[in-house]
Amino acid sequence: KGFAASLFKPRISASDLALLTRQLATLVESSLPVEEALLAVAEQSEKPRQKNMMMAVRSKVVEGHGLADALAEFPSVFDDLFRAMVAAGEKSGHLDTVLNRLADYTERRQQTRSQIIQAMVYPSLMLFFAFGIVLLLLTVVVPKIVGQFDHMGQDLPGITQFLIAISTWLQNYGLFMLMVIAVLVVIAQRILQQKHMKLKFHQLILKLPLIGKVSRGMNTARFARTLSILSASAVPLLEAMRISGDVLENQHIKNQVADAAVNVKEGSSLRAALENTKIFPPMMMHMIASGEKSGELQQMLARAADNQDREFEALIGISLKVFEPLLIVSMAGIVLFIVMAILQPILALNNMVNI
Repeated sequence: KGFAASLFKPRISASDLALLTRQLATLVESSLPVEEALLAVAEQSEKPRQKNMMMAVRSKVVEGHGLADALAEFPSVFDDLFRAMVAAGEKSGHLDTVLNRLADYTERRQQTRSQIIQAMVYPSLMLFFAFGIVLLLLTVVVPKIVGQFDHMGQDLPGITQFLIAISTWLQNYGLFMLMVIAVLVVIAQRILQQKHMKLKFHQLILKLPLIGKVSRGMNTARFARTLSILSASAVPLLEAMRISGDVLENQHIKNQVADAAVNVKEGSSLRAALENTKIFPPMMMHMIASGEKSGELQQMLARAADNQDREFEALIGISLKVFEPLLIVSMAGIVLFIVMAILQPILALNNMVNI
């Protein structure tokens, strides 16, 4: 959007953004002028691009621009949510409070992301090694054993013949299959760049038994948390709903939130508008309704966000607990099939020798 953004084009990690926001919040809370706080954060940074970015933001502030306007030079780092909250903080005179909320928000998102990644490491490694072992058995071990069966000149059981067919196919066409899969992945990515295809795909995801629950839980939790922090920072409700919808990853849910914002603009209550989407859980709807009736919508949104975060974390834990034993049982079944296919002709040969 601006010269600085086009020159530096910084891409900082979520953890770096969380740290930067916390440092800025602490300095502003200590009554340090914004331009001095930005200078201190820039000098503290050990990464040249991040340092240059903060110095560019400081230059805009020194020129007389507001902090939110200065941050707009780097939209790839400071999104609409970040800038809207900073603008609200500047307008209300409580920039330190808003920055602390932003720091809490970015740290929470980073923590959730780290928990998900850490939770996925073990099952991903299991899947990788299990696939590698099965591939090794089928392409290296089985062909050597099959060579011994050929010398016997006996009829092989059906299960053994099926295993040999799989092994032969993998040896002949395995590399070609990998190339086809890679091409299909690229084609799928291109197709999903089309808005209507992306929408259909995201709708399909929500209908899947376990993945759909995880996707819905992640998006509703993120919406609740974002709407909560924006409302607490005095961002107007319609603007807060727009920004909260923009941070969602599922296109179908994003569209439903946009429709809900239109209904709110036309006079509908927040609870009724969100309930019509049939996306958000009943508990969240009841808490929002209670907040609207009591005039404590901000507090109830915060509680709803906490509740959604807890439910999402529990859902991730349950999903992984279901996935791990399923993976173990599946791989055990495949290995058992290979062992039985190899043992049957050997046992049959032993019986013939004994006779």
